[in-house]
Amino acid sequence: TLFAKIKTYGIPCRKVPVEKLNSFTEKNHQGAVAFVAEISYSNISDIIPTLYEAGKTPLIVALDGVTDIRNFGAISRTCECAGVDAILLPSYCSATINADAVKTSAGALHYLPVCRTDNLCQAIKFLKNSGFTIIALSEKANIAYTDQDYSSPTVLVLGAEDRGISSEVLSLCDSKVKIPVLGKIESLNVSVAAGIVIYEAVKSRQ
Repeated sequence: TLFAKIKTYGIPCRKVPVEKLNSFTEKNHQGAVAFVAEISYSNISDIIPTLYEAGKTPLIVALDGVTDIRNFGAISRTCECAGVDAILLPSYCSATINADAVKTSAGALHYLPVCRTDNLCQAIKFLKNSGFTIIALSEKANIAYTDQDYSSPTVLVLGAEDRGISSEVLSLCDSKVKIPVLGKIESLNVSVAAGIVIYEAVKSRQ
């Protein structure tokens, strides 16, 4: 049972009436409520040296203006499963880590470093100076995502579904790639597009 499994990890746990659970949350708790520590944001300038010292070829996902919590959570889940080293977010006009994001991420946000920056352009310039190739996913690109080289330290930049990547950020990108769309709909959901390109990058490195 869930109760027995939790006890094997030494986590304090007790059974209470359902009314008590209802008092903790108005959401569908399915008979269990957990209290966890708040997830803190990381600093991109602290993470990069650590990754290089570990002998990694880092893969970072930067989200420019992705405000939908479910998309953020789904992208985080994909990143953690694929071994992405960190997510980079601007402090403004961006989804934040909250209960819904953690739930949608299936808990991935407890393991995946999420970095916030007050200036996304400056953060990307820092990454470029640190040896990263900056690759934008844009439907206006001329290169298919399968033709891109992902072998160097890489930042994959994805934008909001309605506005895309800002012109300021786009101007800093070394390469722009697209996912060919064969049907009548013009573009994919950003979390789906992220999954496709992330796993292409991972596959090409194997």
